[in-house]
Parts: sequence; C-alpha cells; structure tokens
Amino acid sequence: MDKIDAKLITLLQQNARTPLKVLASNVFLSAPAVSSRIDKLEKQGIILGYNAVVDKQKLGYHITAFVNLEISANQKQEFYPFIENCPNVLECNCVTGSYSMLIKVVFPSTQELDTFIGQLQHFGNTSTQIVFSTPVPHREIGVDVP
Repeated sequence: MDKIDAKLITLLQQNARTPLKVLASNVFLSAPAVSSRIDKLEKQGIILGYNAVVDKQKLGYHITAFVNLEISANQKQEFYPFIENCPNVLECNCVTGSYSMLIKVVFPSTQELDTFIGQLQHFGNTSTQIVFSTPVPHREIGVDVP
C-alpha cells in the first residue's frame, strides 16, 4: 500500500459514494487505474465493505447502551452464535478485565433493553451504561503510510 492507496481509503471513508472520476482527480490517476487499486484493496481485505451512516434516533432507536458481560470461556461456543443473531447488537468485543465482553446495542426503549439484558444474564453477570450523548461520534481510522 502506498500514499495513493492511503488517500483513496481516506476519501472513501469520508464518502464511499464518491465517483471514480472525483477520486481519480484527487490522486492524479485515471478512473480505470483508481478502480483497479480499489479492487486490489478489496481483494486484500483492506476495504471490507461500504456502509451508509444513518440517524438511529430518526429510525426509532432512542437508547444506545454499552453492556459488559462476564462470561466463562466454555460458554463462548454457545454465546457467539446467540450474539451474532441479535439485530440490536451493533458491536461485540472480547475485552480484558473482570467482564469479558463489551457489547454496544441500540433499542427503541429501556424496556426492550431490559429484556435483552435478561437474555444476556443467561450467560453471566452484566453491567450496563446507557449513553446520554456522544461528543465524538463513530469515525474511521486515519491511514498513514510509513
């Protein structure tokens, strides 16, 4: 990966719908050359996909929360398929510390969040933090080439 690839990744993270002609003019290459580079980055697994950023509140998801879950290693085989099939789970991370999972979720109401936490407690103890505000929203990683 070179500086041109890094610039393309940065531009695509800002707006994945940027036309090839615009990307090409930003990196001083032809549109076919840019298309080829993007294909290569996808095949290498550097670009994993393209997403739309949506306003969760306008879609009715007024509650965002982080749920810590204490789970034993022998439960992971049962837990992973369960958590992958929960549509309100935005992210699930295996972490260090007294809790082994950190789960980011969105729900329309606290009642639905409470029901979900009840399901999680089948696997172990939980601790939940409800988000009041997000001063730094999700952002992508900066790409630097050594």
